Amino acid sequence: MTSIGGAGTSGMVDWNLAVATATRLVRPGPEVSREEARDVVAELRRHARAAEEHVRGYTRMIAEGHTPDDTPVLVVDRAGWIKANVAGFRELLSPLLDKMKERRSSSPGGTVLSAVGGKVTGVELGMLLSFLASRILGQYETFAPATRELPAGTDGGGRLLLVAPNIVHVERELDVDPHDFRLWVCLHEETHRTQFTGVPWLRDHLQGEIQSFLAATDVDPGTVVERLREAAQALAGGRPEGERGEPAPSLVELVQTPEQREILGRLTAVMSLLEGHADYVMDGVGPDVVPTVTEIREKFQQRRARGASRLDLALRKLLGLDAKLRQYRDGERFVRAVVDQVGMDGFNRVWTSPNTLPTKTEIASPADWVARVHRKADS
Repeated sequence: MTSIGGAGTSGMVDWNLAVATATRLVRPGPEVSREEARDVVAELRRHARAAEEHVRGYTRMIAEGHTPDDTPVLVVDRAGWIKANVAGFRELLSPLLDKMKERRSSSPGGTVLSAVGGKVTGVELGMLLSFLASRILGQYETFAPATRELPAGTDGGGRLLLVAPNIVHVERELDVDPHDFRLWVCLHEETHRTQFTGVPWLRDHLQGEIQSFLAATDVDPGTVVERLREAAQALAGGRPEGERGEPAPSLVELVQTPEQREILGRLTAVMSLLEGHADYVMDGVGPDVVPTVTEIREKFQQRRARGASRLDLALRKLLGLDAKLRQYRDGERFVRAVVDQVGMDGFNRVWTSPNTLPTKTEIASPADWVARVHRKADS
């Protein structure tokens, strides 16, 4: 097995063990012949190229005649998605893990605890990724360093991952036209690629917010354990709704510090914007290039809403994945309302700088964003 970024068995997380665990536990993909697999990969690559032109023409995010730094499109299997995300996690988490390792190494028996804890955490991360690896259709991965297996765009750009077995699985499950479905998925994922290639500061902004979130983490294990205990008690209380009728918080949300909750609010707003914008573009372009888009959209929305099983629903809730589903809905409503009010070029002011990104409150009230950004800019 290829080592992830070097010494994968040292430190607070055994990264190689995470890859091995996830790869061993992930469900097998749908049965396809070798010829069919080759055809799927070739078609996804063609659709990705076509989607690039459709998305750029519709969004007008990239000025005519301007060619942004290119980023590769990689058609991967579930194991390939796992390796890419472990490499991305390692890059993002390294400052926090270095801090935790330094603290633990100064305590009696800390080196042994780190080695044991690293293996435990590697297994836990692997189990989580094995759950997710069979569900992700595509992803614009931005943080993993470039390698031979994971080429990236210039100047640290990312890569677009299309997870072929998952796309085939879902198109069969929904019983939709496979060629239309593959293009439809590519439209959504290509929008994310356009967001990051067309807005050069976006990747660094997101990385900065995530690093600030991690820097605010309590390193003291006792504090973390206490917060986990409080979280477990809150979840065990069975409170179905939070204050003001909001959904009860996930375990991920409950273990945060107040500073982290503030940062998470900003991250939630950005992710809602990115996901909602991708859905809006997919729906805007779809009717012109995907003949069966109405059927696909309806069936896919039903699938999103119901989840695959009771276990799937429980894990989605525990991990906060329900929040991601809300991001699609809330973000799409925000984009649609703003475009209806000020047009696509007016909406594109959102990409001017971090200061023009919507707040979490503005995602729910698009008119407030229009008033803040447009009145200020036009006055």
